[in-house]
Parts: sequence; C-alpha cells; structure tokens
Amino acid sequence: MSLHDRLSDDLKQAMKARDQLRMDAIRMIKAAVLNKEIELKKDLDDAEMSRVMTALVKQRRESVEQYQKAKRDDLAGKELKEITIIEAYLPRALSTEEIAQVVAAVIQETGAATLKDMGNVMKAVMARLAGQTVDGKQISDLVRAKLS
Repeated sequence: MSLHDRLSDDLKQAMKARDQLRMDAIRMIKAAVLNKEIELKKDLDDAEMSRVMTALVKQRRESVEQYQKAKRDDLAGKELKEITIIEAYLPRALSTEEIAQVVAAVIQETGAATLKDMGNVMKAVMARLAGQTVDGKQISDLVRAKLS
C-alpha cells in the first residue's frame, strides 16, 4: 500500500472516529504533499513524500521551541501530538549510534581531518543516508565533533 493510499484510509478512519487532531494533521500532510506535487509538476513517490513530512516535523519542532519560550504549553502540546502523528508515516529514524558509524566511515573514506573538510563529509553522509529520516543538524554536530 502506497503512502498516498495509507493517508487516505487513515483520514477516513479519523473522520469516522471524529478524531479532529488526527484529521487536521493528515489533511496538513496531504496539503503539503499536493503543494510539492504542483511545484514539481509530478506525482511524488514515497521517498519524496517522506522528505516533505520530515520538513513538516522540523517546522513543528521549531514551533514547539518557540511556544515553550513564550510559556504556551497548550500550543506546544498540540504541536508535539502532531509530530507523533506525522512520524507514524515516516520510516524508522536511525539512532545516534548508527549515524555516528556512518559519519566515522565517511570520514575514514574521504580522509577528512579538519573542519575545512566538513562540507565534503556532510555531502557524502547525506548522500549515503538519502531516503532515511535524519536530522541534518544532528549530523552536522556529529561531523563537527569528529573533525575538531
């Protein structure tokens, strides 16, 4: 079953269950995917849809941070619930240890030694982890720590 079909089925189930938060989150995902399809003028495959949803999760995390600074825990809680709904459609995220192994392997392969090589290492790591659910900032921090 494709991700498109799964989203449609889950939306129907959320409507039947009158689960407003889940309905809103799934509609938001479908709208973001549709906007990206219109922008690219083609249907998205599951990997491209995952990238769109990863961007949505990142936006939600930034919102949570801002809401917590503003002492709006009610809004932060809603965003956290949306994150869990979106993440249910994403592939399993790699653990920090798995990412660290990939970073170490790429550093060894490229022969990187200083922070000047960070761009090349980042490019290689991101290429190797394409299609996976990863946080670029986390990878950047790991690369920086290993090279310094």
